Amino acid sequence: MPRYEFRCRACAATFEISRPMSEAAEPAPCPQGHGDTVKLLSTVAVTGRGGASPASAPARPSGGGCCGGACGC
Repeated sequence: MPRYEFRCRACAATFEISRPMSEAAEPAPCPQGHGDTVKLLSTVAVTGRGGASPASAPARPSGGGCCGGACGC
């Protein structure tokens, strides 16, 4: 289940709530009981090797547009 991060405008507390995506837009009261909260945009960092390593990744094609090498500039 996704976790959503909220911030209370009254006391500035930041908190997370796990809820289904179908309820993502629903308001969430802060743990202190205040109702004036705002949903924050969260960033996700994924680390690890899960998949191809950079050494085995396919090479990027060169050229293909002006200043990409194809026009000779």
